[in-house]
Amino acid sequence: MKTIKIWVGILLMPLILAGCSGLPYSKPVCAVAGALVGGAAAGLAADDDEAEWALGGAAAGAVIGYLACGEKMPADSDGDGVIDSKDSCPGTPAGMAVDSTGCPIDKDSDGDGVPDSLDRCPNTARGTPVDASGCPLDSDGDGVIDSLDRCPGTPKGVRVDGRGCPRDSDGDGVADNRDQCPDTPRGEKVNDVGCHVVFRLEGVNFATNSAQLTGEAMSRLERAVELLSANPSMTVRVEGHTDSRGAASYNQQLSQKRAESVVNHLVGRGISRNRMQPLGRGEDSPIASNETSQGRAQNRRVEFVLTGQ
Repeated sequence: MKTIKIWVGILLMPLILAGCSGLPYSKPVCAVAGALVGGAAAGLAADDDEAEWALGGAAAGAVIGYLACGEKMPADSDGDGVIDSKDSCPGTPAGMAVDSTGCPIDKDSDGDGVPDSLDRCPNTARGTPVDASGCPLDSDGDGVIDSLDRCPGTPKGVRVDGRGCPRDSDGDGVADNRDQCPDTPRGEKVNDVGCHVVFRLEGVNFATNSAQLTGEAMSRLERAVELLSANPSMTVRVEGHTDSRGAASYNQQLSQKRAESVVNHLVGRGISRNRMQPLGRGEDSPIASNETSQGRAQNRRVEFVLTGQ
């Protein structure tokens, strides 16, 4: 009769452990549970002094529990208590409270996808792309967020204006990081590296109907000497201009002689002749009206045109 009770108790264990098999427990846990159930069942069936029966039942229960249990616990990669197969928000930061779907219970007030507890830039405008900290993206790191950056992809370290574009301090159309001639006067034409295309030699005048430089003109040409000396690879075309008084053919010849006079003076100051090309332009390119004495004076000029840098 005792043996029958023992086997009845042991055979009842699968029914008791059947409930465990569908739960997220590992095999070792189920084996321990089976040992407890089996030992208790055998102990009840046997006499109090027959502890060996309880031990035998525990052993049998451990085996049955191990076999009845699932293969392994379902994975919970982010450790939020919601298994991966049911987790709608994988990768939730550790310690964050989640709902039954594994998503943070924390609010996301500005709707940027970053919960308030992690959002370092609350109240971000709707639709603005943000980084993991909830702050607007600044992909090129120039201090201007992508949504306002008119010049994305600015190289690192380049100073930018409020639009995220490289600064152009002298307003010549060439950004400071490429400008080899900063502080160009406003309105002057420049090349692609920000240097003058045309240098007007202010105050370089000649005697009436002559190509002879005045004393003031020679003094003014010292600036040209400094410019060419400081830029030894620079080459220029020296252009002479006249006003419209007199015959056009005469003015053409006079402007050529004046351009050559400037070149000769600069050669005498140590500038290589190979770097300068004299060219008379006559009266063809006025910069002011020839109807006034003031305008005619402006038209009688010499200019450098940059031909190489």
